[in-house]
Amino acid sequence: MSDKNPITYSIGELAREFDITTRSIRFYEDQGLILPNRKGQTRIYNQRDRVRLRLILRGKRLGFSLAETGRLFELYDADTSSATQLITIMELISNKKNDLNQQLEDIKAVLIELTGLEKNCQNALALIEK
Repeated sequence: MSDKNPITYSIGELAREFDITTRSIRFYEDQGLILPNRKGQTRIYNQRDRVRLRLILRGKRLGFSLAETGRLFELYDADTSSATQLITIMELISNKKNDLNQQLEDIKAVLIELTGLEKNCQNALALIEK
């Protein structure tokens, strides 16, 4: 495909592909995370918008806020060859990994407590039924 005819997507196509609402896509646009071209009232999304949408959704699944995702986009857009930008991105990623590891430890602790409580309830129920 030539540069004169780049691949484009409608808002409906992207909504179907990512199984989200068009309203969600417009919200991400309002937040400045994706920047479609416009032809009148029609939004025309390019490959960059599609990749960013995928990253936004992946970031949400991993616990990144939209502000954090936007910050990553800003740093990346500013200069991908800058060591300072890349170090900052790596710090943000490291912080998120630390947060997720702490959440994982908290979840494990709660699961242990719930398992203990469940066993106590089962034992109490067994005594009652005797």
